[in-house]
Amino acid sequence: MPKPDLPSSENPPVKKESFWFELIGSPAAFSLESRIFHSISVSLVFLSWFYTLYNLYAGLYVGSLSAFLISLLFLYQYYQSRYRAIAHNNIVFGLVGLLIFGLNYFSNSGIDGSTDLIWPTYLLLVFAITPYRQHLLWLAVYLLTFFLLHLVEFYYPSLIQHPFKAGKGQFIDRVTAFPIPAISIYIIIKFLRRSYDKERSAADERAVALEQSNIEKNRLMSIISHDLRSPLMNVQGYLQLLNGNDLEESERVMMQKALLASTNNAMEMLSNLLHWSKSQMEGANVYLLELNLADSLFSTIEMEQANALKKGISLVCNIPREIVIVADLDMLQIVVRNLISNAVKFTAEGGMVTIDAAKVKDECKITIADNGNGISEEKQRIIFSMKAEPSLGTNNERGVGLGLVLCKEFIERQKGRISFESQQGKGSNFFVFLPLKP
Repeated sequence: MPKPDLPSSENPPVKKESFWFELIGSPAAFSLESRIFHSISVSLVFLSWFYTLYNLYAGLYVGSLSAFLISLLFLYQYYQSRYRAIAHNNIVFGLVGLLIFGLNYFSNSGIDGSTDLIWPTYLLLVFAITPYRQHLLWLAVYLLTFFLLHLVEFYYPSLIQHPFKAGKGQFIDRVTAFPIPAISIYIIIKFLRRSYDKERSAADERAVALEQSNIEKNRLMSIISHDLRSPLMNVQGYLQLLNGNDLEESERVMMQKALLASTNNAMEMLSNLLHWSKSQMEGANVYLLELNLADSLFSTIEMEQANALKKGISLVCNIPREIVIVADLDMLQIVVRNLISNAVKFTAEGGMVTIDAAKVKDECKITIADNGNGISEEKQRIIFSMKAEPSLGTNNERGVGLGLVLCKEFIERQKGRISFESQQGKGSNFFVFLPLKP
């Protein structure tokens, strides 16, 4: 079992990011517009509270009330959307903004005040949280309202209140008002950029996964159409010869051996194909148990020993009886059977295959070694992938190229690992590491 991560300097950002995503909601539960609205709401509630207090201190009571009402609006709609799954009301949000900023325009120096700085930012917020089809309408409404307010001021300047004096008062008003649109724009753009980057990254990952899936499907069709069809056609041809010709006894025996070899080859290919297909469709169904290694592999090794003897290959097994591992019995047997079968396949008559097991710290190391053909450096790089092409054995045995892919997948599902070393012309050693009984 992996050890829990210890506290480090890298952990706090992860916690902060998790807290932030907890506030705005997950992509699976909320649309992009809702998550943007949540992030804007949380940020602007705090900004509005700050300006409520500041305007109150500065004597701008209407501005203070406006900021407070905005904070309540954001807070209420945020709560409804985030925690009660009631979507924010675009119309209320847009119209309340018009009302509050309209009142603030008249109470805070009109065209000479800071309200005009905030109008475009609030419209940007409206665009960010509303569907595309509403954007043109909101643009027209805000432009019309903006024009009407300035037109009213032009004809009725007495309606405008001037709480700040020219000079220092206006300077403070502008300097303190500017952070609202600046911070709002920063939040929106950053959130949109981050969302876009994540969506693009997810799209790239889906494209890679789809490409890999297509490769696997093409590989599967190739196996079915050619690699699996060929041995079955050989079986059919042998049966036709045996049935339709008077053969000498020696010829008949030779034909029967060839028929048996071709049948065994087809069965091995079909078995691997079915196991791999099942693993892809059903996912990781792993049943980990405490297993005595020697007892668990006895029948598998005995069966492979018979196959090795038919090819004139010595199969030697050295597994201590005291080794107990934690593994899935079926997956373990499939992996070991494939590795022994491969070793026999690529070892010439008179060769040797050995199976050893030993305890290495808290793992069991199973080694399956042969003195056969070995693996070329080019194939070693892709040997555990679907890109690996099947090779002919020393007696022209043919596989489907799925055996080692299956072995790697099954071993990793059992919390183990697999590796190998090989030298062309001198043989190969495959190593399987699995957890020992605690």
